[in-house]
Amino acid sequence: MPARLVSLLLVLSSLTLSGAAVPAKSGALPFSLRTRVETFKGSGVHDAVTVKTEWSGKETALIICDMWDKHWCDCATRRCDALARKAAPIVRALRARGVTIIHAPSDCMDYYKDTPQRKRMLAVPKATPPKNRTIADAPLPIDDSDGGCDDAPPGKFYKAWTREHPAIEVAEEDFVSDNGQEVYSLFRQRGIKNLLVMGVHTNMCVLNRTFAIKQMTRWGVRCALVRDLTDTMYNPKKRPFVSHEKGTELVIEHIEKYWCPSVLSSQFAQ
Repeated sequence: MPARLVSLLLVLSSLTLSGAAVPAKSGALPFSLRTRVETFKGSGVHDAVTVKTEWSGKETALIICDMWDKHWCDCATRRCDALARKAAPIVRALRARGVTIIHAPSDCMDYYKDTPQRKRMLAVPKATPPKNRTIADAPLPIDDSDGGCDDAPPGKFYKAWTREHPAIEVAEEDFVSDNGQEVYSLFRQRGIKNLLVMGVHTNMCVLNRTFAIKQMTRWGVRCALVRDLTDTMYNPKKRPFVSHEKGTELVIEHIEKYWCPSVLSSQFAQ
């Protein structure tokens, strides 16, 4: 065996034995999903279960849900600002792995109407989504009936947003849409089977928009919530009277039980 080949094999062997990470093949997304399983049926107790998987970058999309530049609730604006800055490098890393990036700032399509990212989405041939799968819609574990704003005093609703948060780059190859059929049509055109979802708000738009978790799951798209890049609209003065952070955790657990698994963004960082 040539001496150079022997040396290379020794180096690779030492990296494996030392626990050093071996780079994933280009375009592959190896990561762990967290879901919730009722181990003992009828008990009402759901255990967290971690599942290792690998998705193809070309068969995966990331949708950035309502990560607006401003919100009518000041506390929500501050938290979204922090999330957007944390999300920006993750979006870049996923794009570099071949993941299709879709920016979905609802009610802001006029801002993007002349951009190539919006025009390209509109040019996608329309596909008819399949019949909805029947999935039980369990009630949320928090009371957000007051709008969920934890300002003191609570703010009043108005359309504060005009665009996506500027910390998140809209790259040349990305897409812009806030319409579920448009997004599904893009998936059919590109052979996309998997959807990562990040953004706000977990108990509202992230679940209920036409492009988000409930509808895409009902159409058979495999979804995963990026759980550290989301936030709820929840006021701790409402049931179950826990901190805002705990309220977000409860909604994430709810999604893991009834809708889709979740993932940590750190698994996609470069």
